[in-house]
Amino acid sequence: MQQTLPIPRVVAEPKEPRRRLDMHWVGLPTTIIGLLAIWQAAVSVGGYRAFILPTPGLVLERLVGAATSGILWQHCSATLGEAMGGFLIALVLGLSLGYMLAHIPWLERAMTPLLAASQAVPVVAVAPLIILWFGPGLQSKLMIAALITFLPILLSTVIALRGIPRELREMALISGASRWQMLRYVESSLALPVIFGGVRSGLALATTGAVVGEFVAGRAGLGALINIARGLFDTPLIFVALLTLAAITLGLYLVATLLERLLVTWDS
Repeated sequence: MQQTLPIPRVVAEPKEPRRRLDMHWVGLPTTIIGLLAIWQAAVSVGGYRAFILPTPGLVLERLVGAATSGILWQHCSATLGEAMGGFLIALVLGLSLGYMLAHIPWLERAMTPLLAASQAVPVVAVAPLIILWFGPGLQSKLMIAALITFLPILLSTVIALRGIPRELREMALISGASRWQMLRYVESSLALPVIFGGVRSGLALATTGAVVGEFVAGRAGLGALINIARGLFDTPLIFVALLTLAAITLGLYLVATLLERLLVTWDS
């Protein structure tokens, strides 16, 4: 029986310092305090009325009121559920199709023109058609969030797999690696850092896709809350919805960064 050599496990080298995540927690409060100071100064100097540019204190008061009444959580949970559902759909499809495009040249040649053409039409323009075809419910919001999230994950997967040195693949094949072992010990280790770049972008875009769907047709969600507040000329509530959306997006980005540190094997 022919003996096979043990398959070497390829370990990705860190492209950024280990303390990258810690810097987010250090710089974030400073940035927020600075923006609040600029905001307050702009209102004080310009003398704007509350329906044009409310003060941070007024927005905070409106935030507490909306959170206490439960309205904010109701809309926030709807947007978060739509965004995460669309992101998971895009993640599965993007990783699967990206893997196939990276390994099947003729499929890449066939799909590249279609993917390039799809970028000529923004999702915002297609959203009314998706609402018309799938209805104003949850399904259409998931579709919009998945469409806007799909491409960054797909491209990062293809780029990551194509960037693996050919010598490493050949070394694994000579060692007797199967397709699964190649994926597990070589491709995943080297591709994950690049793929997580697309994952972080995808998480940010997922919330955008969910809000776009809520703008077009939605009774729940932060996009719907902005439409309601705009109709009532409740500018502080609009700021509450926007700040909540920014906080959700930032939180998802930090979660993705933390997962990257946990999943990616760093070479110490």
